[in-house]
This record gives sequence, structure tokens and C-alpha cells, in this order.
Amino acid sequence: MNSTILLITFLVYTAILFVIAHVTSKKADNSSYFTGNRKSNWFIVAYGMIGASLSGVSFMSVPGNVYNERFWYLPMLIGMIGGYAVIAGVLLPLYYRMNLTSIYAYLEKRFGVCSYKTGASFFIISRLLGATVRTFLVVFVIYNFVLIRPDGSPMMPFWLASAIFVLIAILYTLKGGVKTIIWTDTFQTTFMIVAVVLSLLFICKELGWGFSEMLSNVHADSHSDIFDTDWSHGTNWLKRFISGLVVPIAMTGLDQSMIQKSLSCKNLKESQKNMMTSVAMMIPVNLLFLTIGAVLAIFMINHPDLLASVTGATGSVEADKIFPTVAFSLRPVVGVVFFVGLISAAYPSCANAITSLTTSASIDLIGMEKREWDEQKKKKVRQTVNVIMAILFVILMVAFNALKSDSVINMVYAIASYTYGPLLGVFMYGILTKWNTCDKAVPFICVIVPVICYCIQNSVFGWGYNFGFALILVIAALTFLGMMLFSKKNS
Repeated sequence: MNSTILLITFLVYTAILFVIAHVTSKKADNSSYFTGNRKSNWFIVAYGMIGASLSGVSFMSVPGNVYNERFWYLPMLIGMIGGYAVIAGVLLPLYYRMNLTSIYAYLEKRFGVCSYKTGASFFIISRLLGATVRTFLVVFVIYNFVLIRPDGSPMMPFWLASAIFVLIAILYTLKGGVKTIIWTDTFQTTFMIVAVVLSLLFICKELGWGFSEMLSNVHADSHSDIFDTDWSHGTNWLKRFISGLVVPIAMTGLDQSMIQKSLSCKNLKESQKNMMTSVAMMIPVNLLFLTIGAVLAIFMINHPDLLASVTGATGSVEADKIFPTVAFSLRPVVGVVFFVGLISAAYPSCANAITSLTTSASIDLIGMEKREWDEQKKKKVRQTVNVIMAILFVILMVAFNALKSDSVINMVYAIASYTYGPLLGVFMYGILTKWNTCDKAVPFICVIVPVICYCIQNSVFGWGYNFGFALILVIAALTFLGMMLFSKKNS
């Protein structure tokens, strides 16, 4: 695949994003950046959330992981319907009733300042780690397939490629924030879905399949098996289904990045419609990703030379390399289509994360809303925080490049369990009980519980148990119990 063609594609696509950003950021202020002036169309937000939720992880890791884990991701997707219903029926009414800009302000009113700062800090850690993993995956592909000379030497160091990508994400959201992101997410979601459909058609054509032949071959192949019945596996179907119920509550309902866009809707009813419409569209889109994953697995088995190129020294297949390897081995148009889909999935993840991290740090940690600063002072502080978050992004991406050893989809959910788990436990205690707790004990509980669970999960004490994706629920439940130990009646 000619790297020059891919580079031109990248520049043209980026230019279009900046045109959209310019149009949507006119007359934007701090309110536009943080809440979109609460005038966003609910359907546009729901549609755009697909791209933000899926990101580069879904675009590459979900299809690639089918080779190793079949359709075992599907029970989790089914469980997500219940998780999104809890967000729409419980969390959104709470956020609207309290008129929150940052959702973690709820914890201050419910428990106190320590709980509030702990919640915000855990979100910042969670989002920084999770979003940098997602963004890293895309930059990793761009770096290895676009920025490598014919002689195999890189055109620039990895850290510089990471910095350029993050800088672009900052620049197109710098002024408009959420208001811009809602429209660019819509544009990027469309391109991502179209790219997956076209990639599927091109690969099926290479295999000599029509639509009906594709369905019959995928159905007959073992890679389309849905249920892992072994309870000892982290991929067990019941563990995945339970995770599907819980993970969206934590990673969407308690995530400032995702909720920030829902709170930009005109009212609660439209925000609820946005949330349920989003999950209704997300499931068939993810099913499309799994389908192309099965087709890719069959294609790789029929092409041993390609399979060998993504097999590591230990004999394990590197799932994240399967989709790009196949796409770039076919006609140039397939590589271009794949590449457009990849960057369409990547930009939202990076831009959304930096915007929400800037919001949380500015409002929750610095306390911007409580300070008597003029609009210019607030803007200067917000932009400074924006730059700091971007620098942290680049540093973490360089670290992931040195440490990457697992499918990124698994890495993301592992990170989420240890960081969103305590958040989920604290919010559950606040919403489901009428008891207070020792505010100063909350930070210690939220740190100690993940450490204990990590030791159990990794057999540090000589014994252990693989919770799989259900680990997030275990951490949430233990955090809940920890807060009960320090419970006291509300005054």
C-alpha cells in the first residue's frame, strides 16, 4: 500500500474536520465548550455517540479478536441494553434535577468534598488511561503503515507522530468543545460505518462470496460461536452478560465524556431518547464488526502467509494487526477505505476524552464555576488545562507503545474495571441508600479495594480467580461494602 496515498487521505479528512469545527464554533463561549449551550438535537447526539463509544478499539480489536475469542463479545452487547436503561431511568434524571455540568458534583452534595475529589480524580485517571489506549492503537497503525519508508526506517519518532495526532484533536475542538464534537462525531460515525460495510464487501469479493454465501459461511464457521460455557474463563457468557449490564453504567453513565453530550440535550426526555436510541443503534453496528471479524478470520486461515505475519514469537496471533494486514494486502482502494474508517473511529475518542478531561479538571479540581473569574480568565485556564491533558496523552501513548502485549479491547476493559469500579460503587451507595458515610474514608476505600482485587485476579497471594470483565462489578460491590462499614445516618 502506497503510504503517500494514505497520507493524502489523512490530510484531506482532517481538513474536512476543521471546516466543520470552524462552522460549529462560531459565537462559542465557555458554555458552548462545556454543555453545548444545552441546545443539542437528541438524535444527532445519539448517532454521534456510536462513533465515540466504538473508537479505534472496536474498529480493529473487536474484529481482530474474533480470531481468538469468536463471538464471545456478543452476550456483553446484549447485556448493555439493561445498562443503558439504568442510565436513562436513574442517572440522567438525577443529573438533570441537580442541573450538573460535571456529574461528579453530585458526590460533593451527597457525601462531601473528599468523595467529590475522589470521584473526579478516578474519572480523570480512567479516561486518561482508557482513551490513550484507544488513540495509541490508531497512531500505532498510522506509524507502522504510513510513516515507514521503503527501507523500513520510520519517517519520525513515535512520540512525534503521537503529538501531531493529539495536537490535531485539540485544535479542532479548542474553541467549540462539546458543540463542535457533537457534529464532528456525526460525520465520523457515518464514515466509520460506511468503511466497515465497504471493507466487508471487498474482502468477501476476494473470497468469491456474495451476501448469502457470506452469511452461510460465517454461520457454519466455529468463529461465530456465541457462548463460552466454561465458568473458569474470563470470556464465560454469563460473566460477559453481567459485565454488559454493569460496564455501560460505569463507562457511559459515570463518564463525564459520554454524559457531557447527553446533558447538552434540551431536556431530560430528549436526553433519555438519545441514550436508548444510541444503544439500539450500537448493537447492530457491533454485530457488523463481529461479522467482519469472522470473515477476516476465515480469510487469514486461507492465506497462511498473512497469518504468519501477525503471529508473534510465542505462537499467539496479534489480533489488532489482522484487519489492517488484510486491508493493506488487497487493492489500494481497500486500504484507503479501511484507513478512513480507522481515523473516523480514532478522532472522536481522542477529542472527546481531552474535552471531558479538561471539563472535569477545570470544574472539579480547580473549581472554575465557584471562582469569581471573568470569561477571559476562565478561557485561559481552560486552554491551559487542555494543553496539560494533551501532554499527558502523548506521554501515556509512548508508554503503551513500549508495553503493548495484549489485544487492546481487553486492555481497555481491564483498565476500566480497576478505575471505573470504585466510581460505580460510590455512586451506587449514594443512589441506592439513604445513609451517609465517612467522607474522609472514601479515598482510601477506592484505592484499597482495586489493589486487593488486583492481587486476587493475578494470584499474588498464591491463589486467585479470573473474574473476566465482571471484575468491575466485584470492585463496585466491595467499594459499596467498604462505605457501609463507615456508614452513619444522614443528618
